[in-house]
Amino acid sequence: MIEVSPEKARRIAVRAQLLDGSATGVVDTVRRLGFLQIDPISTVAPPQHLVLWSRLGAGYDQAELDRLLWRERKLVEWNAYIWPVEDLPLLRSRMRRRDRPLDRRLIAYLKDNASFRRYVLRELERRGPLLSREIEDHRSMRREAHRWWGERKMGLMLGILNTRGQVAVVGRRGGQRLWDLAERWYPETERVPWSRARRILEERRSRALGVELLRGRLVAHPDAEDGPVPDRVTLISPFDRLVYDRQRAEVLWGFRYRLEMYVPKEKREYGYYVLPLLIGDAVVGRAEPVFDAKTRTLRVLGAWGETSRLGEALEELAAWLGATTIA
Repeated sequence: MIEVSPEKARRIAVRAQLLDGSATGVVDTVRRLGFLQIDPISTVAPPQHLVLWSRLGAGYDQAELDRLLWRERKLVEWNAYIWPVEDLPLLRSRMRRRDRPLDRRLIAYLKDNASFRRYVLRELERRGPLLSREIEDHRSMRREAHRWWGERKMGLMLGILNTRGQVAVVGRRGGQRLWDLAERWYPETERVPWSRARRILEERRSRALGVELLRGRLVAHPDAEDGPVPDRVTLISPFDRLVYDRQRAEVLWGFRYRLEMYVPKEKREYGYYVLPLLIGDAVVGRAEPVFDAKTRTLRVLGAWGETSRLGEALEELAAWLGATTIA
């Protein structure tokens, strides 16, 4: 790792994340970034699509991601992330982990609810693929209100079985996940020890970031490439890896950022779902656009910081979304 100046670090970080205009396609972009995070909140667009748009522009077709996931299977959805399918051996190594407290809790839950687990696997084997709501309650489960998985525990069980590599997401229907047995969906792969898989994943993460903040110093990956400041402007997802490390973002750009969707409205500094604005190699501002699909309107609820080129980013965002009006 090589210590670099903040100016160089900014150029490297943007280039490593393909936000300099060098992205060429969906699969190559996901491979370079390592993964895409999935989140249900999408006031503009789902974050996995917004991350790709920020790099590929208005020509990115959201249907292509579905095709690559569910038809060509060049990508795979696991544990609320989208990964290149060639990383499946590394993911399976993570699925088998037993060393973390979380792993032990999940394993204990499956053991304590063994009959429930067997029931879900039998239903999938017999009738899958299925939506969660298409699997009836198990007799051992009592309905209880919960903010994350509702009254039923079916979503909880399927999520744990997915984390442990026993069931897989094999499609989407109306935005809802279709579940099936992992052995029927995942291809055969080599078995990789976790110690090796962890080293590979950590190295790829470091390469994808380009620059990391280590003990107060900005250090670049040995293979990181520098280049000219790109003449490009775009809005980026709150889940974009460029700003995901909030401390690094503050050191690189003096940009203090947090998600405020779970902050009470009266205590928010900016807004519910605010997107950082990237101009060239600098995160300089933020805006809160909301897309109304029914009226085809992209409405801007607020903008802060340096926004001289915000209009360019909004026009490209509107073109990609199919918005006819920017308000």
